[in-house]
Amino acid sequence: MAKAELFQKDIPENERIFYYENEEDDPIKTDEQEQKIEVGLPEGYEFIPKNPFVRLYSSILFHLFKLFGQYYERVYWQAKFYGREKLKKAKGKGYVLYANHTNPFHDVFGPALAADRRIFTIISPVNLKIPGIGKFLPMIGGLPLGKTTEEKKAFHAAVDQRLKQKKVLVVYPEAHVWPYATKIRKFPAGDKSFKYATRNNLPIFTMTTTYHKRKDKKHGDLPRMDVYVDGPFYPNPEKTEAENRAILAKQAYDSMVKYSKKNTYEYFRYIKK
Repeated sequence: MAKAELFQKDIPENERIFYYENEEDDPIKTDEQEQKIEVGLPEGYEFIPKNPFVRLYSSILFHLFKLFGQYYERVYWQAKFYGREKLKKAKGKGYVLYANHTNPFHDVFGPALAADRRIFTIISPVNLKIPGIGKFLPMIGGLPLGKTTEEKKAFHAAVDQRLKQKKVLVVYPEAHVWPYATKIRKFPAGDKSFKYATRNNLPIFTMTTTYHKRKDKKHGDLPRMDVYVDGPFYPNPEKTEAENRAILAKQAYDSMVKYSKKNTYEYFRYIKK
């Protein structure tokens, strides 16, 4: 099945199946992934722009992006958000939001609506190659992972700076998009992505997207969404960084599993070979 077909509304039910060998298999591959091309960052890439006009443009673009997201999420996906009041417990500090990875379009807009302030999302450098929108992703908060030692150092400095600015860092610990998946996959990097909150002594929250049948057939059999925010979960100052990473990873995973049980519609099936 072509990758674009995963998001069409007219796929026959018997074709909505992905057979996988392990949970790191990727149903959606870019041309670079399929050709095994190593994608790096443009030379001289700035994770945090120094030019004030670029920063202003970025802010305007993000607000326009969020405005469109209101329509896209609430009208097209009929998304309902629950638990956003829990974010008030992180008032006055940054936090990290961990989400299940089930829709590349919703996964761009959803966190912006779930969060209570500006978001910055960790993305793959491959995403910068997406025709049309790739070059705009950093402007609306995309933070591409670095490849070289210098890029990685700059990436981590940018993450820490955004969190110190009391912004929201969005992470997809499942790594790969599994369209409309109703189960939570094990995090392939283990607890490594939980170092951001641990080293900055900040709370984490989870955002779990679930799928349900629509009452109308305007969009065919495409599901609607319910989105659940949970937390906060805090690092324990009496624990080591490694211990805190493991604890937070388990809390995030257990939280997402708990809310994933609210799924009531399996639009796309995943079957282990």
